[in-house]
Amino acid sequence: MSDCCVTETIDIQVEPRVPGKIRTVALVGPPNSGKSTLFNRLTGLRQKVANYPGVTVEQHVGKLSGIGRSDLLLIDLPGIYSLESFSEDARVAVDVLRGRMPGTPEPDAVLLVLDSLHLRRQLMLAASILSLGLPTLILLNMSDLMETRGGEVDTLALAQELGAPVAKISASRGTGLDAITHFLDRKSEPDVPRNAGRLELPVMGNARSYRQWATGISTRTKYKAPLSSEWTRKLDRLLLHRIVGPLLFLAVVITVFQVVFSVGQPLSDGFGDFLNRAGDKVGVFLGHGWLESLVIDGVWKGVASVLVFLPQILLLFLFIGVLEDSGYLARAALIADRVMRSIGLNGKAFIPLLSAYACAVPAIMATRTIENKRDRFATILVAPFMTCSARLPIYLLMIAAFIPNKPIIGGLLGMRAAVMLSLYLLGFLAALATARLLKSSILKTSSAPFILELPQYRLPTLRSLGLRVFDRGKVFLKQAGTIILAVTLVLWVLSHVPFHSTLPDSVIGRVGHWIEPVIRPLGFNWKIGIGLLSSIVAREVIVGTLGTLYGADSTGLQVALHHDLTLGGAMALVVFFAFAMQCTSTLAIVRRETNSWKWPALQFAYMSVLAYVAALATNLLVTHLFL
Repeated sequence: MSDCCVTETIDIQVEPRVPGKIRTVALVGPPNSGKSTLFNRLTGLRQKVANYPGVTVEQHVGKLSGIGRSDLLLIDLPGIYSLESFSEDARVAVDVLRGRMPGTPEPDAVLLVLDSLHLRRQLMLAASILSLGLPTLILLNMSDLMETRGGEVDTLALAQELGAPVAKISASRGTGLDAITHFLDRKSEPDVPRNAGRLELPVMGNARSYRQWATGISTRTKYKAPLSSEWTRKLDRLLLHRIVGPLLFLAVVITVFQVVFSVGQPLSDGFGDFLNRAGDKVGVFLGHGWLESLVIDGVWKGVASVLVFLPQILLLFLFIGVLEDSGYLARAALIADRVMRSIGLNGKAFIPLLSAYACAVPAIMATRTIENKRDRFATILVAPFMTCSARLPIYLLMIAAFIPNKPIIGGLLGMRAAVMLSLYLLGFLAALATARLLKSSILKTSSAPFILELPQYRLPTLRSLGLRVFDRGKVFLKQAGTIILAVTLVLWVLSHVPFHSTLPDSVIGRVGHWIEPVIRPLGFNWKIGIGLLSSIVAREVIVGTLGTLYGADSTGLQVALHHDLTLGGAMALVVFFAFAMQCTSTLAIVRRETNSWKWPALQFAYMSVLAYVAALATNLLVTHLFL
């Protein structure tokens, strides 16, 4: 995981170029080469994030204040393997490097980051970059790991072969960065010429020529690839096994959900008690009347009913962070490629779909690395089926209210964890089935190869995990402090207008009763209907809405829902949320990524109909079984 950053305003001004003088530097490198970590270190963790005009690729720029060169601007280009790729990321990189990107200054120099652990393959990118003729410094990242694992390379010979300076660095440790300062200081002098070394480039666009060129340079520079550790080889033989690998992955997933409930539930209960006591103390100072009702019943209980699930959500993301930082999730992507191909998707779709478990918005943006447009659109359309963190509050609330915490499967798994796992599986299966439908009809296309660099196994650092959990907690709290707060305030007002009326006779009550005939077959009452309408803003808002309408905290809300809903209605509600597109932010990002309202409209209609039909079937089935 790359270091977190602090955004700030950075003015990007396109100034007249002075021949030989550096004002703007481009940072280029393959994915997972450590480029983002180096960017954050060079810019002092301060950067500006925006979008390039006319495209959906993000733009990261920052002043080189981390090495005392605040007069220079650093542009972090998308991670690419080649400038000849058809992906949008590669097209943006080419346009920026050649000065064809509107509003972005043409780079005067390039920092090319290569992973020294896989140098032979990554040298192929160097040919494309060096052909541009810009002053270039080649940075061999993770050189400390290469040397400790028996790898070596003659940097002087490599520099002579490439006609450009070469330096060994470690972006994570911050070592070797003085070479960047020396390069920029020297190249900033107007009388210093550009790269003038001997360089025979391969035939552009010919993959075989690139490989032969990279192999030849690796051989002449005495590059020795580091050996994987014995533990890595043993683990890969086990974790990548065609049968054992998927079974182990399933065991890991089951363990994660079991721990989230067995450990996270007591933490959430304790946090809920704290919020309730704090609310009671605040209520004492407000006295009795409309102000107490607004602050406590309208705001506090509504927001607290969502915040109570924060410990379980953070615990889930802690586990995801451990799996990702350890290098295991990349192996899971390799295993999942077999499943992806069976439904017509490229293996590259696994990473965006996996990140959708956090949030569909960045997941949809992550599909930009998929070169084939039809594959990319298919991935975008199915990503919202993956169970994002916004669905967790309603899942946890309904499961705690209706599912007993009994052990099953010989005590290895709790019933609540099993239900939660089944909901995640339900969304995943819906995504696969929808992808298969799309790829066999309107988005049919031929398959493409899946290329993935397997990272080394490593122990996750406390700093990395802490930043990840902090970031997710901050996003969740921001959501609770803005959207959920605003919705609960509006709902409180509408539930009290006209004044001195009962809740069913209020504005919100009349709206709920108006839509109740449509949702009654699903087992929902009018309050659930209001929750469904409010959750279109954001999925987790429904919990705050119900907390406001019932005027109850998390525990009281569970009791109230258990009284107002049958088991069939409760299960229908979580199934509805497993399928429905209840998120305007996701619809907006789909519109931006597809550059059309046609696809988000189709997506919303399809998921809504599927959610309604599935919820109806669930209510009828559960009611029939438990009558």
